[in-house]
Amino acid sequence: MADPISILIPAHNEEACIGTVVEAVRAAMTGREVEILVIDDGSTDTTAKEARQAGAAVLSSPVRRGYGASLKAGIRHARHDWIVTLDGDGQHDPHALPGLLERLEEGYAMVIGARDPASFQYKTRMPGKQVLQWFALYLVGEKPRDVNSGLRVFKKEIALGYFPILPNGFSFSTTITLAMIKDAFRIGWVPIQTSPRLGRKSNVSLIRDGGRSAMLIIRIAVLFNPLKVFLPMSLLLFGLGLVYAFLNLLREFNIPDGATLCMLSGVIVFFFGVLADQLASIRQSPPGR
Repeated sequence: MADPISILIPAHNEEACIGTVVEAVRAAMTGREVEILVIDDGSTDTTAKEARQAGAAVLSSPVRRGYGASLKAGIRHARHDWIVTLDGDGQHDPHALPGLLERLEEGYAMVIGARDPASFQYKTRMPGKQVLQWFALYLVGEKPRDVNSGLRVFKKEIALGYFPILPNGFSFSTTITLAMIKDAFRIGWVPIQTSPRLGRKSNVSLIRDGGRSAMLIIRIAVLFNPLKVFLPMSLLLFGLGLVYAFLNLLREFNIPDGATLCMLSGVIVFFFGVLADQLASIRQSPPGR
């Protein structure tokens, strides 16, 4: 692929490593027309200065807005039609980029760096990532190899079309991946190795971000395939009410209010799911197909 590309690197307080990351990107992209844009997400250190000294353009936010918001800002400001994203903490090897870009020649709309299970990953995050993988399989009928990898390349026009549904937080990558799979875009995967982050410790908290992951799963379910969540819930509620009513009829020959309420709740949840499914189905596909 010889087209020029824009490389977006979101960063928050990464002064210890952002210069090294930018220099590694420049070395890996020698001979190719690239724009390297570091999105400084409200850093309170010298991240922006280090990035500029290493040769990157910098887009700064006065306050911290989140990973997804940083990428949205970078995509809007990107000069080129093809966008590459990678983390600013040194976990991604920029020398994997040529391999991702080569796969675009096969007609993929997005190519994602799938982390090798043997490479470095935070063990506390593995259960949540595995749940996301299983849930993605249930929702879209396809198991992505690495649904939330931050190393990827995609077309700017397609990403802009999804902006209304893309969150400002860390679930940006997961959401755009599932949205493109659901809309039948071709997605390619390239195995990559990851390394421990450089500089400061990770801000990820098992308790706080575990709750966010749970909310992400609920949000994705409602957004992409509501009936696959609401239908089992409605059947469960209706079934529990039916069993409760049947057992009570055997003893007292009447249907308790609790059983009636449970069955009625199941019916309401079912029709709510049908409505949500209709809203999801009329969501327009983005341009650039």
